[in-house]
Amino acid sequence: MTDDLTPGPTPADAAGPFHDLDAYVALPRLGGLALSPDGTRLVTSVSTLDRKGTGYVSALWELDPSGHGAARRLTRSAAGEKGATFTAEGDVLFTSGRPDPGTDDDDAPPALWLLPAGGGEARVLASRAGGVGSPRAATRAPVLVVAGDVLPGARDLEHDEELRAGRTEKKVSAILHSGYPVRYWDHDLGPQSPHVLVADLSDEGLVARASSPAGDRPVPGLEEPRATLRDVTPDAGVALREHTAVVSPDGTTVVVPWAVPEARGARRSVLMAVDTATGDRRVLVDDPDADLWGPEISPDGTRVAFVRETRAAPDRAPVVRLAVVDLAGGDARVIADGWDRWPQQAVWLPDGSGVLVTADDGGRTPVFHVDLTTDEVRRVTADDAAFSDVCVAPDGLWAYALRSSYLEAPTPVRVDLAHALASGEPVAATVLPSPSSTPTLPGVLTEVDATAADGAPVRAFLALPHGAGPDSQAPLLLWIHGGPLGSWSAWSWRWNPWLLVAQGYAVLLPDPALSTGYGQAFVERGWGDWGDAPYTDLMTVTDAAVARDDVDAGRTAAMGGSFGGYMANWVAGHTDRFRAIVTHASLWALDQFGPTTDDATFWGRTMTAEQAERNSPHRSVASIVTPMLVVHGDKDYRVPVGEGLRLWYELLSSSGLAAGDDGRTAHRFLYFPDENHWVLAPQNAVVWYQAVLAFLAEHVLGEEQPLPPAVGEPLR
Repeated sequence: MTDDLTPGPTPADAAGPFHDLDAYVALPRLGGLALSPDGTRLVTSVSTLDRKGTGYVSALWELDPSGHGAARRLTRSAAGEKGATFTAEGDVLFTSGRPDPGTDDDDAPPALWLLPAGGGEARVLASRAGGVGSPRAATRAPVLVVAGDVLPGARDLEHDEELRAGRTEKKVSAILHSGYPVRYWDHDLGPQSPHVLVADLSDEGLVARASSPAGDRPVPGLEEPRATLRDVTPDAGVALREHTAVVSPDGTTVVVPWAVPEARGARRSVLMAVDTATGDRRVLVDDPDADLWGPEISPDGTRVAFVRETRAAPDRAPVVRLAVVDLAGGDARVIADGWDRWPQQAVWLPDGSGVLVTADDGGRTPVFHVDLTTDEVRRVTADDAAFSDVCVAPDGLWAYALRSSYLEAPTPVRVDLAHALASGEPVAATVLPSPSSTPTLPGVLTEVDATAADGAPVRAFLALPHGAGPDSQAPLLLWIHGGPLGSWSAWSWRWNPWLLVAQGYAVLLPDPALSTGYGQAFVERGWGDWGDAPYTDLMTVTDAAVARDDVDAGRTAAMGGSFGGYMANWVAGHTDRFRAIVTHASLWALDQFGPTTDDATFWGRTMTAEQAERNSPHRSVASIVTPMLVVHGDKDYRVPVGEGLRLWYELLSSSGLAAGDDGRTAHRFLYFPDENHWVLAPQNAVVWYQAVLAFLAEHVLGEEQPLPPAVGEPLR
């Protein structure tokens, strides 16, 4: 066990939003960073509750990269703004569904807006009935690339507008598929599919259009320059679903992952290069053994860095590596193949000598420098934290990122990149003035280390309430992460341990087998056998936690979502050591889950029928004697609601705590008809935590807590 990681707060500071769910969901939340081409401006988005308190709306804020000036708000609208990026001239581009002043449409699809570099009001730059998203501007040319959904059969963008009007007028919702998949996470795919749209932002490429600030009829003399969007992938079909394009610095070429259909409904992604002037395209990299994603074009426009993820099989986990290819074509080269970590999307250094990547590493996600000549990998950041949204200044002296951990919500920081690269030593990041800050935590954070039966080290974070000790032991909640290829490393607004700590629980956040950040062998330990090493790792690290004198070994519970929910179900059927178990969006019957998840082809490729049968929690339902709270959303397509429905019925009919003659049961089912895999609406998230806390209080603490007022007593 390491030393206490928490700086500062005392028990007197403990009261705060973690004790009040309404106050907690109202906290502002940062996301994303964009740096101007000259490195003088940094923009982030801040999400806050809308006026009704039922959703979140985001606004753009400007940060001072030097760290001297205060953050200032750039945009304000009821619809919110997102997707900030800069043009070569320094204008800020973003997407928003706010009404165009020249129309009366209060329910408009997302349009592209421009906020001039020299100041002034934002104006619409481009709009269409299908909306636009994911803007990327060339850094040295007046060229813009956006994603835009287009209906099948549309001859061009104008015809697409006509087809949309017809579907709307006749209230047609039907979608005709000829391929797979048909759903993704929480939304139906089709009938429209994303295309790459290109615009010329030069004076010659913009067209003046009369507008009216009052929202009445367009008034001659009040002209605003508008961009004309061109579809450079008119025959893309569904190849660009869930992919984002990048544009070369000179604006001549777009690179985008492109889905190629295979037998039995499968797909794999290649890298495609598209000429922005002609729409001509060529396959840049085609690797039959891997999926390719996350392309980034070098500052001089000659090379493309991307992520190569090998295709998993029942007997082998994927391997994730960085690779580089010349934009003109040729063989791709895997970079730093001997580095036993999984790099995420690359960010080029200005001179093209290397890239920065983040990668999970022992419960942290530092920034690393990868030398493209020597393949040497060196850690850049010294912080015990997770970094994301990395940007590099054009002079290469500084890097900027969002930093978070279980001690800190996402916070903008500056990294002395020049010093780190010159010294070869990691450096601590400097916090930039921000629109939001992390509330005082209601406890302390430490770590627990254990050794599995096969000798593998297993570690976990442990969040403890203030005052926990031998004379005031805290009940323990084992919280199992999803994925399963992931790690407890970064702050989560949705899955936040401090809300449980505020109620007196010690929360254990372990990284068992299959977790990333511990090397390929650690992933392989659990591959194809979820009920083996992942389960025993969880029990081993739980044993280490309850051996502490500040944790009550007699009052414990387990909880998890998605794969964590699967593990919660598995735990329920294989031990009675816990007093209560919460299972959210969980896999229950793997033979049923496999063909019905939104990504059945991946499942079929990575787990055999025999493995699925051996590792299916439903086979042990009769052994479940622990009260379970089942949570599921009907709009969850990754783990379809049928898993929750079957689990619920089999708990009542076949478990060791089956419903009695009077129909009563200790189990509970919390169902959200309009929620997805995560349950994201703020008030539904409040109900989620209220129900979980009441369930745990009843069975772990032996106390009665009121159920959510909006839910009331359970239906029988």
